[in-house]
Amino acid sequence: MAKIHRLMPQRPRMFRAAVLRTERVSPSVQRVTVSGPDLGEFPWQGYDHWFRLFLRLPHQRRLRLPEFSGSRWWQAYLAIPEDERPHCSNYTVAGFRRERAEMDIDFVVHHGPAGELAGRAAAWACGARPGDPLAVLDQGVLFDCPPDASEVLIVADETGLPAATGILRSLPRDARGRLIQEVPTADDRRALDAPPGVTVTWVVREDRGSVPGTAALGELLRHSPADAGGYAFVVGESTLATEGRRHLRDAGLPRERITFSGFWRHEGRRLAA
Repeated sequence: MAKIHRLMPQRPRMFRAAVLRTERVSPSVQRVTVSGPDLGEFPWQGYDHWFRLFLRLPHQRRLRLPEFSGSRWWQAYLAIPEDERPHCSNYTVAGFRRERAEMDIDFVVHHGPAGELAGRAAAWACGARPGDPLAVLDQGVLFDCPPDASEVLIVADETGLPAATGILRSLPRDARGRLIQEVPTADDRRALDAPPGVTVTWVVREDRGSVPGTAALGELLRHSPADAGGYAFVVGESTLATEGRRHLRDAGLPRERITFSGFWRHEGRRLAA
């Protein structure tokens, strides 16, 4: 993130945990359930609550974590020698059970040109075994819907599916709006706990050569906000986020009523201005 979001914790806490079990929940999603002695104290807020995930490197026997106070974890992280510095990436809480101190983390499974797993975290998730160590650094939520919003629009590619799922689950039951959710295959669709007034539109990509987020963006470009009093949350591949925001601004939605975040950038695609 370019700046500290107002809903991020001022003194984020690190929680050590270990893998309990893993499961392929759909063709493109591997779920890893983790637990730890103090994970029951994780301050889960629902919605798109996210965290930094720390994983040991393949050659390491133990997980080395940065030691820090306040919010300045990044400097301490970079101070660790590169060959000892843990892998760090951002994920959304897919599920949380405080009474069991359990957290579900969903990893999108992409494959490279030769069929190999793409991405260090996804490769780790697919090979994770019970007892494997990890740590999560609380980062709060991005979803920041004004209380007077007339409608809610959520747009995401598959990397934003955990966020979209959590937001729908957390919205007031009288909320109105729409979710535009892109997934790689029809079998990646799932039942969502959406309020009755929120329409769910699944956009199935199917074409493996298509850049993720393009289909969701196309659907968004055909959508116009009902009025300027709504709120939009657009996340996923960087072009989906930036071009989606531009479309909504052009359609009359004020910038302060749009949250957008490029979770990742497709190789070979230039970040939209």
